[in-house]
Amino acid sequence: MNYSTIKYFDIANGEGVRTTLFVSGCRRGCPGCFNTEAWDFSAGKPFTREIEDEILESLSASYVDGLTLLGGEPMEPENQTGLLPFLQRVRSRFPEKTIWCYTGELYENLLDSRFRCSCKETQEILSLVDILVDGPFEQDKHDITLRFKGSSNQRIIDLAKTRAEGELRLWEDDPTYATHSMNRD
Repeated sequence: MNYSTIKYFDIANGEGVRTTLFVSGCRRGCPGCFNTEAWDFSAGKPFTREIEDEILESLSASYVDGLTLLGGEPMEPENQTGLLPFLQRVRSRFPEKTIWCYTGELYENLLDSRFRCSCKETQEILSLVDILVDGPFEQDKHDITLRFKGSSNQRIIDLAKTRAEGELRLWEDDPTYATHSMNRD
């Protein structure tokens, strides 16, 4: 697996101060994507154990709230294979830090083995992720006022609450944010 960029002290891609890893490779090709250079799986540099260690070191700072995964597409099967051992290390070393993941795939599709991005690593990755921002970027639904997502069709799913409550729960810092069923309208 390759990565295109790592941002330290990121406040745009999840709650609080974060370390953000942009993986390389995306087959989706959303029109208007902000990161087209990361579509190529060979873009950037190899994601090595040394890079993992640098990210882990950045997460050790008390003011860093967690890790965010972006791309490219973290949920491409090739990237899931590369990310799973790293996410296990992050969760083991920093159980109190949150892990956010942005994907153009829908959460329901990731749960269904018939879909392209669902592979043997998917369920374990989802078990390690706290917040999943799902859905493709849609240029006609782009809204710069949205917090932590680029278009209004995307959802910010609280996977920890979803697992605990057995139904899809959306994240929002507003406690009155609605509970949604697993079915999309």
